[in-house]
Amino acid sequence: MPMSQADLFRTVPNSDPLSFWSNHGCDYKGVSEFLDLGRNELSKLAGVSKQSVRFDEKIPNDLRDRLDQIANTITLVAEYFEGDVRKTSIWFNTPNPALGEISPRDMIRFGKYVRLNKFVQQARQANLGSGEDR
Repeated sequence: MPMSQADLFRTVPNSDPLSFWSNHGCDYKGVSEFLDLGRNELSKLAGVSKQSVRFDEKIPNDLRDRLDQIANTITLVAEYFEGDVRKTSIWFNTPNPALGEISPRDMIRFGKYVRLNKFVQQARQANLGSGEDR
């Protein structure tokens, strides 16, 4: 199905229900805490050393980029659940049949965040098109 011009901006959330971007940039520590990702997992996700994992202005570029992408995906899901943090957390931590019985959190941990984002984008598009209620 070809993408229309109206679909162009649907990859970006309309709001910030989890306040990941409330302080002039992404709250990288908040994103990692939301998914309970430790230094080992973060270093593997970004391909950086465990010692270089940090959340201040010296955050490694690769880690920043990954966490920006992951925060975007989390926020899109949170929007679906109307900002409900508990429901969003449950969704990320529950094995999902549509994902091969793996939880979205584990997909991220195993480096499949791009695939997860595509899945969320497709589901979002399908739900917008169908007018489906939660």
